[in-house]
Amino acid sequence: MIYDGDCNFCKFWVRRWQRATRGRVDYIPSQDPRVAKQFPELPRERFESSIQFIETDGRVYSGAEGVFRSLTYARYLSWPWWLYQHVPGVAPVTEWSYRFVAGHREGFSRLTRMVWGDF
Repeated sequence: MIYDGDCNFCKFWVRRWQRATRGRVDYIPSQDPRVAKQFPELPRERFESSIQFIETDGRVYSGAEGVFRSLTYARYLSWPWWLYQHVPGVAPVTEWSYRFVAGHREGFSRLTRMVWGDF
């Protein structure tokens, strides 16, 4: 998973996902030079707008879809992916929510700190 390493909100959630996936997913900040070398086919703009989850077979998932797909590597957390794929309305609502949060990361960062504590 490639994420914005300059974003405290992103880093907070990545740390939570890292604990959940227990080494089954690699998390790399988009600012890491390895990203451009390993994934030259992905334009930089994609990393600036949302996370990018890249499977070993090269399939790329972005935004809420990427988060849910990555969580299939965590024990007991494959249900969001199932909902995303099978329940009408879940995909568009979660993608809209993802874009909204991404557009207001600073406010959601403060809210996250209030609810879960410091990063």
